[in-house]
Amino acid sequence: MSNKTWFVTGTSTGFGHSLAQRLAQQEGVNLVATARHTDQLDYLDQYDHGQILKQTLDVTNRSQIDDAVKAANDKFGGIDVLVNNAGLGYFGTFEESNRDDVEYMFNVNVWGLVDMTRAVLPTMRKQKSGTIVNFSSIGGLYSFPTLSFYHGTKYAVEGISESLAKEVKDLGIKVLIIEPSGFRTDWAGRSSKKALPTIDDYQQFTDFIEANAKGAHHEAGDPDKAAQIIFDQVTNHAADLPLRLPLGKFSSDTAIEKYKQNLAEFERLHDLSASADQK
Repeated sequence: MSNKTWFVTGTSTGFGHSLAQRLAQQEGVNLVATARHTDQLDYLDQYDHGQILKQTLDVTNRSQIDDAVKAANDKFGGIDVLVNNAGLGYFGTFEESNRDDVEYMFNVNVWGLVDMTRAVLPTMRKQKSGTIVNFSSIGGLYSFPTLSFYHGTKYAVEGISESLAKEVKDLGIKVLIIEPSGFRTDWAGRSSKKALPTIDDYQQFTDFIEANAKGAHHEAGDPDKAAQIIFDQVTNHAADLPLRLPLGKFSSDTAIEKYKQNLAEFERLHDLSASADQK
């Protein structure tokens, strides 16, 4: 049986680092590990016996995407699993958020994922097989104050992924959406810009933003355990792979509560909603 090739974005830190380290130690796995600066991937060298390819990749740079995908196909003859992990956050009230910073976040979290997936899909369609793993967040299902634009990127990932899954299901390609809650990564720290409120009416949210920053690397979630779960789901549960996988107790509990609340509200409004149809 030939090795399965995993292509993972954003492997210098966080979930990407944990997943790359896990994959690098697995038998039967080729790893394409990408980062904006490949000198941050030296941790993989101890595991490399010819099955690891490091590639410089900024997901907002489409020429780098094309080059990395070509290099992966040239070296390993295909891509079996794409993990769109690269992403960042932004804290700030809707009114006070910096437009340029927010646009860059959309370029990374949404358009980077889109361009990366579109570059790999021709390979997977030709193979008639593949798995696309898209990192969303519990923030793709539930919204908190000061994260409106971050939520916007993750709600977009959810909708794009769900539609994509329906388009490729008959082509042997599966889609898995990962929805973590708080994990001990750089997300709440270095990987998220923070705009503290300057308008008096929003001062109540200062503590929320500062608490998230101070809590970075102390969250309940273990990224190494998450990496093992993702690897196991893709490798050993392909036949019943879920579309959505909340990771962390808070994520699972919050998702269940959100859907229960939505269901109760939709049922309460059902007759009113139906009355809008023409008879």
